[in-house]
Amino acid sequence: MKKISLTLIGLYLLFLHGFSQVTEHYTSIFQAKPLKLEEINLVTSYYSQTGSHSAVTGGGDLKLNGIVIKKGSGSEQLTDFANMLELKLVGYSETGIKHTILAGLGVDHHTAASQKWISSTGASSPEGNRVYPSLNWTAENENKGTEFGLGTYYSHEYNYTSFALDGHYGFKNKTGGEFSGKVSAYFDQVKLIYPSELIPATATTSINPYDINVITTNASTGSGSSGGSVNPTTGQVEYSAPSIPSSPRHTYTGSLTYSQVINKSAQFSLLLDIVKQDGWLGLPFHRVFFTNGTEAIENLPHSRLKIPVGARFNYFIGDDIIVRTYYRFYTDDWGLVSHTASVEIPYKITPFFSISPFYRFYTQTATKYFAPMGMHSASETFFTSNYSSAAFNSNYFGLGLRTAPPGGINQTYVSALELRYGHYAQSTDLNSNVISLHFTFK
Repeated sequence: MKKISLTLIGLYLLFLHGFSQVTEHYTSIFQAKPLKLEEINLVTSYYSQTGSHSAVTGGGDLKLNGIVIKKGSGSEQLTDFANMLELKLVGYSETGIKHTILAGLGVDHHTAASQKWISSTGASSPEGNRVYPSLNWTAENENKGTEFGLGTYYSHEYNYTSFALDGHYGFKNKTGGEFSGKVSAYFDQVKLIYPSELIPATATTSINPYDINVITTNASTGSGSSGGSVNPTTGQVEYSAPSIPSSPRHTYTGSLTYSQVINKSAQFSLLLDIVKQDGWLGLPFHRVFFTNGTEAIENLPHSRLKIPVGARFNYFIGDDIIVRTYYRFYTDDWGLVSHTASVEIPYKITPFFSISPFYRFYTQTATKYFAPMGMHSASETFFTSNYSSAAFNSNYFGLGLRTAPPGGINQTYVSALELRYGHYAQSTDLNSNVISLHFTFK
């Protein structure tokens, strides 16, 4: 990963060097401007969720030998406190190329009621943290209407690590149209953490990432009883922390977007994505209970092809109201088909204060591999009781409030402030609420 990051830095310096090789003629026309901090964005949000179909406990209350061992253990109760800081730096080379760097750092803390039931005794930790830095660079020729950029991302939590790269290119035409293309690749590692009762008595270090019958090393038992050595100073036997094996997951995405200004009041966009995934596409601590009373971890195919197609249409009603609409059709080779439709209507109460009510409807069919708790046959090859793969409808609605007075809020560096609240309701009985606060400093 360090090599890849150094490569990105080298490419960036190479572009800067190339743009700096100009004649004195161009230097006299345009004066270069060094990178300068232009904007700071800080977003903080709180999310809470309830439900009763936890995938950790097999889509309902946890059962062992066909008997429910803890009523209410299928709870999907979850909270997440997220914070994201982004710095925007802008500068110009001697040729007039605009360089923009976005550097971000996110930190989340969550609690999940179902997470503690990875251990059948309920002794696993229900809490977790995630850290996710990012770095993006874009070079834009404002005269020609073209831009090129690169990005790198990293995310880490206890059982999941992800590293990503992307590149994008875009150009504008003379008729108000804009085309952009983007490719990205995510390289993830999933720790093979299994439900405690499914860890075999005989541990093994031979890991086949596509074999659900191979569990983990003795690291997953928490015993740490192998590989000990005597500390010559204390005389105590010390054990190195055994590592939990992991399995790869790769995601490759190609995106195309075309936007067109129709007139001064209307604009539309067309969006197309193609997503290919391979590797471990489930989670090993998601249980499945079969019709014969036995259990296993969910097993899903090791490849997936997703194709979402979408469209946006924005219409300005006078100077004070904007109607923003969106529709997306999605299909994949696991049999899931979905439709998303949303509308948001920002309205300026004053020139510097606006409200934005919004609503989104979503519906999907179940994948070929989903069945509720106790409905899968043990003879099936692929199976999951994760309700994210079930058929359901959902509604999401809420309101945003935004103020951006000239000179900043109370004459401070806070140039804009937005408060947003949303409520989500899913037909599987899952409900959630999210509230976020967005500060922009200039």
